[in-house]
Amino acid sequence: MVLDFAKRVIFITFAIILMSACVNLFLGPHNIAAGGLTGLAIILEQWLGASRSMVILIGNGGLLVITFIFLGKEVFLNTVIGASLLPLFIRLVPQFMLIEDTMLSMVVGSALFGVAISILYSNKASSGGTAIPPLIFKKYFGLSTSVGLFLSDAVVVILCLLVFSVETFFYAIASIFITSVTMNYLENGMNKKRIVYIISDMHDVIVREVLHTIGRGVTIVPIIGAYKQNERKMLMVTLNKKNYQQLLTIVDEHDKQAFMITNTVSDVHGEGFTYESGSV
Repeated sequence: MVLDFAKRVIFITFAIILMSACVNLFLGPHNIAAGGLTGLAIILEQWLGASRSMVILIGNGGLLVITFIFLGKEVFLNTVIGASLLPLFIRLVPQFMLIEDTMLSMVVGSALFGVAISILYSNKASSGGTAIPPLIFKKYFGLSTSVGLFLSDAVVVILCLLVFSVETFFYAIASIFITSVTMNYLENGMNKKRIVYIISDMHDVIVREVLHTIGRGVTIVPIIGAYKQNERKMLMVTLNKKNYQQLLTIVDEHDKQAFMITNTVSDVHGEGFTYESGSV
């Protein structure tokens, strides 16, 4: 329990440092207020001369109350860590223009920002700010966190028109889009699995190889061919990308005429994927 908490704190801290670097080195120097309290802090800094870290600290204070009410104690405690560290590292990380090209700086900063938020969400935490509403939307309405973040940040981006140029406004919109795409890919794209359907006269050998060589379960489904009405057996195997290549080798080795259909799925829950089988 203590080790798990320590690992979570390390990941949260790393994500906050990465997020702070994105704001101070990539987005802030080009006045790209890409939503959130960090974006609002950039706007208020230019508009009223307010401190970035102070804006974030005050904003997070109120949002922590909302977090406790709607998301529970665990997320609240993790959010306290992120919400406290963000204004600290926003103040500690130097503010300077790392990349002079605005477009390149926006793309790099936005993508890394998406990585940072995804790390926080995967650890049931956030940096506070507008990262809180997406968690609430997902819990109560089933809305993707990437979409929720896009919607909640839109309000902040509109304020860009009051302080910065129209060009900067569109950079901010593009920034949110890139962040959302990055998050969506990390949440779904990297977790894709394959479901493979195999029809082969050597199904017994293939099953034995899959069970012992790959270590994945196999489902045998009785089927009937429509043309000849002959009964056969179809194998269904769910595996990851690495195991998929092993499966192709096994099938090709035993039956080059085997008929295979492969579907890609974004998520799989169950034994061997989200938890390991225990001893009986």
